[in-house]
This record gives sequence, structure tokens and C-alpha cells, in this order.
Amino acid sequence: MRHAGCLKEFIRYAVLNMLGMTALSCYILADTFFVAGGLGADGLTALNLAIPIYSFIHGSGLMLGMGGATRYSILKSQGKTKEGDLVFTRTMLMGVILAVMFQGAGLFGAQEIAGLMGAEGVIHEMCGMYLKVLMLFTPAFLINEILICFVRNDGAPQLSMAAMVGGSFSNIIMDYILIFPLDMGMFGAVLATGTSPLISMLLLSRHFIRKKHGFHFRKGKMSVFESRFILAGGIPSLVAELSSGIVMIIFNMIILELQGNTGVAAYGVIANLALVVIALYTGIAQGIQPLLSRYYGTGKKEEVQVIFRYGVIMVAVLSVLIYGLVFVQADSIVAAFNGEGNEKLQEIAVRGMKYYFTGGLFAGINIVLSMYFTSRDCAGPAGMISLLRGFFVIIPLAFLLSALWQMTGLWLTFPITELLVAVLGTGWYLKERKKTAFREI
Repeated sequence: MRHAGCLKEFIRYAVLNMLGMTALSCYILADTFFVAGGLGADGLTALNLAIPIYSFIHGSGLMLGMGGATRYSILKSQGKTKEGDLVFTRTMLMGVILAVMFQGAGLFGAQEIAGLMGAEGVIHEMCGMYLKVLMLFTPAFLINEILICFVRNDGAPQLSMAAMVGGSFSNIIMDYILIFPLDMGMFGAVLATGTSPLISMLLLSRHFIRKKHGFHFRKGKMSVFESRFILAGGIPSLVAELSSGIVMIIFNMIILELQGNTGVAAYGVIANLALVVIALYTGIAQGIQPLLSRYYGTGKKEEVQVIFRYGVIMVAVLSVLIYGLVFVQADSIVAAFNGEGNEKLQEIAVRGMKYYFTGGLFAGINIVLSMYFTSRDCAGPAGMISLLRGFFVIIPLAFLLSALWQMTGLWLTFPITELLVAVLGTGWYLKERKKTAFREI
């Protein structure tokens, strides 16, 4: 087989990272399940209103991790060890600075942020407490994200996956213990989520103890030019996560007007399940990133295209399987998160799932396309894909379609947005391929 080596590496990186990202996404899904069972609809609504801030924190970590690790991988493939070390050092420093800013906001403004999210009454108190504790753990979230990305790009995808899975499983176990036997409620849920990245970093420490790491801290000046490269490469990841949070805020606002708190709780079920599905696609994209960057850095253009095609094929297969499961088992899936047996919540969420998840295939293609451009140091197209699907298309469509067709229109906003952006992204990809082919003639 001509590209057997590429296929073997693709499986090693993409599949392992997909599993790891799925486990990582279970941070919030586990909270959703246990909070729904222990605190009912009020707890589920408070959690749903807090998730956009988690998305912002997670996205900031991915921005630094993916941007820095992509740059490091390209430099490493070119034999520029010193420059790669400096990229790692600068990325970690930016992570620490950003973490301190998040902590300050959480310590002094958590209740105000909860109010801005739309929380009121008892839900405001629960949401504010969740946000305060969550944001105090920001250093753990950011440093963990950075280390996971660098370890993966340093030739250890198995360890990276193990750290993500270990952190997620510890969150699930602690969620159950703190919410039910210890009856710590919302505080128990956020405490479990906040301490999980500490477990992940403990597992990642194996990479450094055994001295297998290729990146090290190195003294050097904080270069604005190099920092720009790091941020530019990671901005699409930030935009993707930040936009998911902002879209949740917009959807929550619209649903509060249309269906009240029960509607928000129903959307919380769908949104959290969507986080897991998107994590599968993101796992594939992040898994192929080290391979795309390495082959691009060494000038192996054909291998770049082969890995990209594998990524798209895997997204397509997963999308068919996921939607088949959602279509057949929607009622049972929602019931697992509807501990109170709320009939209105059940009806809204089941119907919404069947509309919403028709956009899975297009979302997966967009995520892989964005990572393809990022890995080739083409931040422009990658950023535009993220901005279009995260802000410029989905938000106007949400208001327009919900005004026309109420909740049905809102559920259709996601698939229509992803379809339109996938068409544009594919056009940019074909244009870029044509330019590359022309330069080779």
C-alpha cells in the first residue's frame, strides 16, 4: 500500500486523540448528568448558563496550546531546537498571565458575570458560585491544555490521550461522590471539574520524568513577533470555543423568551451532547495537526493531502453513525438527563436533537478544514471559517429563523450555518490546492 505509513500514523494520532478529546468533553457532560439528577431543572439551568465561561477558558487554553505546539512542531521538523524551546517558554508564560487575569475576574466579579449570563434568583446564586470556583482553577485548565498539545506534538499521542481520559474519569468519579454521598451540590460539581486537570497534569509528568521530552524552558526575550505567530495559529481554536459559548448565550436568551427555563434546560441537554460530538471532530482535527505540520515543515505535500483526506473520511463515517444513534435513541438519551421526568423538557429536547444534529457532518468538515489551514501556517482561511460558523452566520440566522419558525427555526440554525460555511471552506481549499499545483508546474 503506497501510503501505508501515513495511514498507520493517522490511526495512531487521530484515533487516540479523538478518544482523549471525547473523554475531556465529559467534564461538563458528567456535570450535566449528575447535576440534573441531584439538583433538578434549576441546577441544570444554572450549569447551562455557566458553560459559556468554561468554553472561554477552554478555548484560551487551546489557543495557546494549539498555536504554540503547531509552531513548535514546524520548527522541530526543520531542526530548529532552540527556537522550538523558546516557543514553549513563551507559550507557558502567556498561559500564566492569562490565568491570573481569569482568577481576578472570578474572585471579584463572578456574581456580576452570572447576572450577565441571564441568571436570576436562586439560579443566580448557584451560577455565581459555580463560576467563582471554576475561574479560580483557571491556571490548572490553561497549563494542562498547553502541556497536552505540546506532548502530543512531541511524539507522545498515547500519553496525551491517557492524560485526557484520566482527567475526565476522575471528574466523573468525583462528581458522583461530591454530589450524592457528600451532598455538596453545585459546589461539589465544580470542585470535581476544577481538580480534574490536576490529575491530567500528574499523568503528563511521566513525559518529563523519563526525560523523553524534546521541549525545555529556555531563557530568552519575550518576542512580540514570535508571540504573534503563536496567537495567530491558535486563534481559530479560541474562536471556535468562544463562539460556542456566545452562541449558547444567544440561544439561551431566545429560548427564555420562547419556552422559559424549561426550554433552557432542554437546550442544555442538547448543547452538552453537542459538545461531545464536536469533541470527536476536534479530536480528529487536533490528532492530524502534528502530522500535517511535520509534513508541511519538511515539504512533503502529497502526504499532507493524504492525511487531510483520511480526516474527512473519518468525519463522514462518524457523522452517519452519530445521527443514526440520535434519530433512533433520542427519547432514551434525553430521558437519561431528565431525572424529574419533566414531559415538556422531554418533548422540546427530543424534537430539537433530531433537527440540530443534522449539521454534524458539515461541522466536522469545517473543523478539519480549519485545522488543515492552521497546520500550514495559513491563519487567514482558518480564522475566517471559525468566525463565520461561530459569529457572522449563526448569530443573525438564530434571530431570523427563530422569528420565522420559533423553536424549529432555532434548531435549524446550526445545520444551515455549518452547511453554508462548509461550502465556502471547500471553495477556499480547492483554490489553495489549485495555487499549489500551479506553483509546482
